[in-house]
Amino acid sequence: MSIKYSILDLATIVKGDDIHNTFQKSVQSAQQAEKLGFTRYWFSEHHNFPNVASAATSILIGHVAGETKSLRVGSGGMMLPNHSTLSVAEQFGTLDGLYPGRIDLGLGRAPGTDMLTATALRGANFNPAYNFEFHIKELQKYMSNANAEVKVRAIPGEGADVPIYILGSSTDSAFLAAKLGLPYAFAAHFAPSQLEVALEIYREHFQPSEFWHEPYVMVCINVIAADSVDQAHYLSTSHFQAFVNILTDQRQPLLPPDETDLANMSDEVSLHLNRMAAKTFVGDKETLKQKLSKFVKDFRPNEIIVSGNIYDFQAKQKSYAIAAEVIKSL
Repeated sequence: MSIKYSILDLATIVKGDDIHNTFQKSVQSAQQAEKLGFTRYWFSEHHNFPNVASAATSILIGHVAGETKSLRVGSGGMMLPNHSTLSVAEQFGTLDGLYPGRIDLGLGRAPGTDMLTATALRGANFNPAYNFEFHIKELQKYMSNANAEVKVRAIPGEGADVPIYILGSSTDSAFLAAKLGLPYAFAAHFAPSQLEVALEIYREHFQPSEFWHEPYVMVCINVIAADSVDQAHYLSTSHFQAFVNILTDQRQPLLPPDETDLANMSDEVSLHLNRMAAKTFVGDKETLKQKLSKFVKDFRPNEIIVSGNIYDFQAKQKSYAIAAEVIKSL
């Protein structure tokens, strides 16, 4: 079977852009993705990041779904501890009512922010011992037709055709996705260290469910593509600078390549950067075909989700187009 290919968009704010321009670019990217045959276009929930505008994830999903025609649009993911399960069921039930058969619900357990901000988001509901499995099942109950006879119902939401995906970057999430018989999306774009063992666990322990009969593996990676290797590496400096800024807690919009400074980082930061970027693929079409062919052979994903921070919008669109062409050829 051919490998599906999709996009993860954080609605990245680049230096010089405002929020409105950022959202316009996401719409244009999704429209191009639809033309290029991408399967889905996901937004990831983050909070308190000056370079990320995807905080109100379900609103952004609805906006982009309304500006496209057939592309699946969803969350990659909604950070479930930040929300009540009833509210999530209602939001995504509403989206499904507006755009039937096109909405995905990827769920994560991380806060998508720092602990201080997470506490502000959750208020009195903050619980460091959050039971992710229990709340996923509670959400599934609200979205099931079997919930029609109880006193608390999700309207919209009940009976909605919205598939659920488990997101993660650890063996814990792999075990859970396998136990629940749900698709598993691994965040190798920023936390690749447990990718191999997590996929082994997921495939070995997968229990068929009413939703999925066999394992379905999605892996998110970074792809920075251009017509030449040199140009791709030049563009990638913005991406690597963004990683360095995370590691050093320097929060700012995405910088253009000429304003990056990757030569003076400490050995410790360099070590962590290399770990974070282990599944970042940079190059031209032929280079990426070689690298991604090996990646597919090693990890056997059903779907590759493409991420990657590129400052110049046209160069980012070009990168998506090259990525689509390469993955289709694998």
